[in-house]
Amino acid sequence: MPQSRRIIIDTDPGQDDAVAILLALGSAELEIVGITAVAGNVPLKLTEKNARKICELAGRTDVKVYAGAIRPLARELVTAEEVHGKTGLNGPQLPEPKMKLQDEYAVDFIVETLMREESGTITLCALGPLTNVALALIREPKIGPRIKEIVLMGGGFFEGGNVTPTAEFNIYVDPHAADVVFKSGIPIVMMPLDVTHKALTTAKRTKAFRKLGTRVGTATADMLEFFERFDEEKYGTDGGPLHDPCVIAYLLKPKLFKGRNCNVSVETASELTMGMTVIDWWGVTKRPKNAMVMRDIDHDAFFELLLERLGRL
Repeated sequence: MPQSRRIIIDTDPGQDDAVAILLALGSAELEIVGITAVAGNVPLKLTEKNARKICELAGRTDVKVYAGAIRPLARELVTAEEVHGKTGLNGPQLPEPKMKLQDEYAVDFIVETLMREESGTITLCALGPLTNVALALIREPKIGPRIKEIVLMGGGFFEGGNVTPTAEFNIYVDPHAADVVFKSGIPIVMMPLDVTHKALTTAKRTKAFRKLGTRVGTATADMLEFFERFDEEKYGTDGGPLHDPCVIAYLLKPKLFKGRNCNVSVETASELTMGMTVIDWWGVTKRPKNAMVMRDIDHDAFFELLLERLGRL
């Protein structure tokens, strides 16, 4: 059996974050070294709790969860309760977690893990604002070359933004952190709105999760039915985009996605376009290519993968 890929999941759950975590937990090819929580969809006290709730839902209390940044680097925290509900995981009734939150600060955990483990063996999976990742890079720049890859959900170009006309939520919440990450020189794979908006949780797909007849399947269906209502009204679609699981799916089956290497720059000065990811898709500048930007997804195969892996839990 091939060696499993070792990952740290940095996250702000969020229903779509929760599904991404469940996908990772249901996939033997991935070894979750730790889960680090960041403020984003809801405040940190809820995101770290939600990460533990999801681990317990999957029966994986062995996974360690760490709390990280309580706010962005240079701006006030913006949250998204209107999308995710007051808890961040509205939909299912999940019990308060019993598993312990680790004492170590998430940023310290990221730095110490990357400095301790063999170089090039840890992938960072960033599902929320990039505050924890940027703080780790600022604290210890030596970790940059030791990171195998950063696979992140964030940004948009052809699709515009989902929180302002030009900015996607994760990047908008902490554009200064995103700027640090995209300038780091670390290999980056980016899942923008351009690809996640093609992964829609249709009524048929949500029903398939419920038909699993398991706690995980029922909870996932409950989460998606709550989560998708906002985007269905906004976009007029059958279902809403399932953003964050694209990150984990890429690690499992990269051929599900198509994109190209581009330069990605983050706007940090203009309030009008704050957090915009300026993607040089057509190569019209001489700025160096710093990210593989995905634009297309085999959405049927993506949902088949989700259903199969969540069915293992």
